[in-house]
Formats: sequence, structure tokens, C-alpha cells
Amino acid sequence: MKRFLALAAICATASHLFAICHNQADHADDSTKQIREVVVKSRMKFAETTPQQTLQAEQLERLGNHNVADALRFFSGIQVKDYGGIGGMKTVNIRSLGSEHLGISYDGIQLGNAQNGQIDLGQFSLDNVEAISLFNGQRNSILQTATDFGSAALVMIRSRRPVFDNGKTYNLQIKGKASSYDTYRLSALYEQRISPSLTTSISAEALSATGNYKFRYRTAAYDTTATRRNSDIKALRAEANAYLSTPSGLYGTLKLYTYHAERGIPGAIASNVWARGERQWDNNSFVQGTLQKSFGNRLTSRLVAKYAYYDTRHLNNDTTKMLIDNNYKQQELFISLSNVYELMSNWNISLSYDFKWNKLNSDIHGFVYPHRLSNLVSLATAIDLGRVKIQGSVLATFIDDNTRIGTAPEGVSKVTPAVFVSWTPAEDCPLSLRAFAKKSFRMPTFNDLYYVDVGNAKLKPETAIQYNIGAAYSKTWSNSMLTMLRLQADAYYNTVSDKIMAFPKGTQFRWTMMNLGKVNISGIDATAEASLSPTPLLTIGARLQYTWQRAIDVTSSNTSYYKDQLPYTPEHSGSAMITVAYGNTELNYSLLYSGERYSQQENIVRNRMDAWHTSDIALTHKIRIKESLLSISAEVNNLFNKDYDVVKNFPMPLRSYSVGMKYCF
Repeated sequence: MKRFLALAAICATASHLFAICHNQADHADDSTKQIREVVVKSRMKFAETTPQQTLQAEQLERLGNHNVADALRFFSGIQVKDYGGIGGMKTVNIRSLGSEHLGISYDGIQLGNAQNGQIDLGQFSLDNVEAISLFNGQRNSILQTATDFGSAALVMIRSRRPVFDNGKTYNLQIKGKASSYDTYRLSALYEQRISPSLTTSISAEALSATGNYKFRYRTAAYDTTATRRNSDIKALRAEANAYLSTPSGLYGTLKLYTYHAERGIPGAIASNVWARGERQWDNNSFVQGTLQKSFGNRLTSRLVAKYAYYDTRHLNNDTTKMLIDNNYKQQELFISLSNVYELMSNWNISLSYDFKWNKLNSDIHGFVYPHRLSNLVSLATAIDLGRVKIQGSVLATFIDDNTRIGTAPEGVSKVTPAVFVSWTPAEDCPLSLRAFAKKSFRMPTFNDLYYVDVGNAKLKPETAIQYNIGAAYSKTWSNSMLTMLRLQADAYYNTVSDKIMAFPKGTQFRWTMMNLGKVNISGIDATAEASLSPTPLLTIGARLQYTWQRAIDVTSSNTSYYKDQLPYTPEHSGSAMITVAYGNTELNYSLLYSGERYSQQENIVRNRMDAWHTSDIALTHKIRIKESLLSISAEVNNLFNKDYDVVKNFPMPLRSYSVGMKYCF
């Protein structure tokens, strides 16, 4: 069966490549629009059938954050693990399902890490990002890769697409910022129009910091202010993009990305050890491209390809421990063909096939050198019945592991379905109700299975089932002080079988793996957003989000942690963003709150971590200089100088300051 599906997909890919490359007919499709990104729309108009949250470029800039992980804190249902340090590792968890169930898509193609499943989002800057969106369940569009259908939730990072005003053929943006702890950032973005059909962009960013920030350390015997050590970082990110859009309906993108960094790993503060001797080098690069073509008014096909190479070195030269100096080289090849066909004016279907190849090499003694072949086939449909919209999908996943040394686990075959429904009480009504049920599945990572001293080849695959019901309200006014109001709330219940949990084991790079068995997760996500314009010069914007979550281990009533909250999962959390703009000046305030949580499975006093909240404030002024725009900003982070840990014994910085400048011409 697997061979038949793979052969059919290969034949389909070949035939569509031939059609795309050799079809000379000019199929103008007036149902296709291009606005900064390629958006293909049929004659069907779908309401949002899945919970979605979005932060646009303007909102991201107001936050004053520098990487994607920091921005995701302002989405409900998200938990970010931050191990401290200017360049410290940051990973994301969605609704307590785990990082591996959350797909991270960069310009339509998911980022991968078969080694440990943890995407370090601190490596991705916001300077070239146009929007970040979070979808629970799956995206509203059914023209997507099979891999996207397999994720329990999806974060979509959309980089900026060139837009040229007033007949310009180029744009140039230079941005610099100086912050506390000897932190300096410098970035540049250049966009060029090559022809009416082809535009390009190049961006680069450099970061340097000593990272020796102050923090408060309190135990039963100590209460002192200390300085974080070995938290320095030097990093360089560069990216090049090309965008093709022809009158015949052919669209294409090409992205080259590279990231190089050397950083200290400050480690945990424990047993009077204040500094660690660990360091890490990252040399990550990938190239990816998409090609999309509409054939007539009914069929649209998209071909996606990506190759990634990640080279990581981890050094522990701590004289009190054994010397560790290991290298890891990870490769990934990804090819996907997606097709959507309009059966009727209110009925679409899609068929997608993905092929993935992952390989991991290391110089660790006894390493098994694993590689993984994955084949995924998805079938999806979307039906518009007027006030009722329905989407459904089914994904077949076939995974085979092989190792050079030892015996790999048996191959895995899984089928995971999903159904989404939305209902609008009346035509043009701003209120809509929605519900979905979805089953998702993920394999243990290479580290889970094969890591020399912590891997567990007997780990079971992890399966999650999600149920969600919610409502959304969105309305705008043109002749009112209140110009926009958006409200949405979702209640959900998830079950996870054979849940795999990862905990730091002495360092950020090595993990302890275990099957928790069964976990039940209940929660509520709520978001409110409003804009007011009391006068033509004065505008006020506010965004609030709140999450209540109860995630408990129900594996066995014989354990001491039966029905205890999962580690690092607060029951209550939330955030707020408030912007006051008068003319060319903006004042921005943001708040993050996390309730108490526990660092271990047992919810006892010894493991309890206090609630924390931080406030950031920023002032920005824009100056128009002929055709150019200069923005000057000043920020205070952790305004009230709160001391807190996101992860136990990994202290976060106290109050810090920064000034910045952005010049666009």
C-alpha cells in the first residue's frame, strides 16, 4: 500500500511539473488575488472555521521584542519556556500538547528538527516579519502541505514581501538598537523590483551581547543579587528572497536562510554554582522554494521543496565535570505537492503528498546514526452551505527509521482525521460559532529514541485528540469613536496518550525522556482587541488575552502525582498590550502574567514556583525627512524590576533599558 501511494504521488508530481513548465496557455483567473503574499481564492468565501490569532508587523514592532518566541507570549494558549540569557534557548508549547505537536511554518514551509523536536525560535528575528498567526487545529485553507494537516496547531511566520510606493523600484531599511548588558543589534533590509513579475529582498542582522545581567537569588539560606555569567552571544542571520508573479497565474518563491552563532550556556543556578563552562555553536542553513499554478478556474497546484543542514557543536569544559565536546550534523529534505479542485461553486477538495528524509550524524561514542523516511498523504474537503461552513481532512502517515548500529523500532502507520464546523446566525452577522475535533500524532524524536545516555528506544509514539468549541465577534465602525472590536473565546478538551515529556538534564542541550502515559487537558482561551479614535490625531489600541488551563496526569491512581498539574503549566496566564498614538508619537505598554506552577510532576510545596508578571514600556517618535522616515525609540523592559524564573533556577533579567533607531528610504 505504501509503495502504491508513493508511486502515485511521484507520478502526480512529475505530471504537474511537466504541466507547469510547458503549459503555454494564458489561464487568467479572476478569482486569484495578490496582496503582499500569494493568496488563492475560489469563488467560495469561508468564515474562519478554526481559532486564529494574528499579530501584524505594526503590533510586533510596538512590543519591542526581537525574536519570534517573545512575540508568541502574547497569544492565548501558548506557553514559552525561556532558559534565560540574551541568547538563551526558547521553545513553545501549545495547550500543553508539547512543542512537537506545534508546527512552525516559515513562509509556508514547516521548520524541522528531527533531533529533539525543539525549534529554538530565538534564532528567528522579527525585523523582517510581516505577520505571525496561530491556528489551533489547522489553517482555514485546504491548499496546504500534508504535514500541516498533521500538526495539532500551526504558527505561521510570514516574512515581509516587497511593496513599492510612488513608482519606486527599491526600498532600504536600516535598524540599530543598543541595550543593557552590552547588547547591540544592527539589521538591514534591501528590496529591489527586477521586473513587473519579479521582486527580491535581502536582509541581515548582527547581534552581540555579553549578557552579564543582574538577577536576584533567593533560597532558605541566601537572598542576594548576583550577576549572570557565561550568557554572551554573537550571532549573524542573513536571508535572501525572490518572488515571482506572472499574468498567466504562475507564482513562485525562493528563500535562502543562514544563521551562525556562538553562545554561552549559563546553565542552572544550583548548589552555589553561579557559572557554567558550556558553550554552543550553531551553523544552520536552508533553501526552500514554492511553485504554484492555476489550471483554468478549478484546479490549483502547489509544489514545495526544501533542503536544510544544521551543524551544532556543544562544548562543556567545566573542570568539575567530564569534558564534553560533541558535534551534531542534521539534514532534512522535504518535497510536497498539494492540489485543490473546485468540484462545485461551494465545494472544494484537496489532495496532498509529502516526502521527508531526515538524517542525524554525531561524533558521540556509540551513536547509532539514525535516518528517517516519512510519507504523508492527505485528503481534505471544504463545503460552503451558506451560514454553515464545513471542513474535513484525513491524513495517512507512514514512517520508517533505520540505524547504522543496532535495531531501529518498527515502522509506524497512522491515520488521523479532523472535522471543523462554523455557523453564522445570519448573513453579514459579526458573530460566528465554531467547533472542531481532531486527532494528531507524532513520532518520538531521534534524541527521544537514540540519545546515548538519555534516549529510550522503547518509547511509544504519542497521540493527541482535541475537542474545541468557541465563538468569535468582529465588527468595525467608520463614524464612531470605537473603530474596531474583536472578541473570541474557545473552550477545549484534549487527551494525550503515551505523552512524552522532556526535561533539562543539567544542561539546555541534553534531555531526560519519559512516557507519562495519559494526560487530560481542559482549558479556555480568550482574546479581546479594540481600537478607539477620540480625535483625528489620537488613537488608542488595546489587546488582552487570558488562558485558563488544567493539564493533569491521569496515568495511574497509584502514583504520587495522579491528577497533578503538568510541570511548567500555570493554571492562569495572560497578557495585555496598550498603544496610545498622538500624531507621530506612540506610547506602548505590554504586560505578561504567569500564575504559579510546578517544576516537577509532584505538586508539592518544594516544587511550587511563584507567579510572576513583567511590564515593558516603549516610546517611539517618527520624523519625516523628504521621502524618508526616521523612527527613534526608547524602551524600559521589566519596568518594575521583578525577579522571576520561567524555568526553575534559570533566572531572568531585572530592569533593562534600550534605545533604537530605524531609517527607511
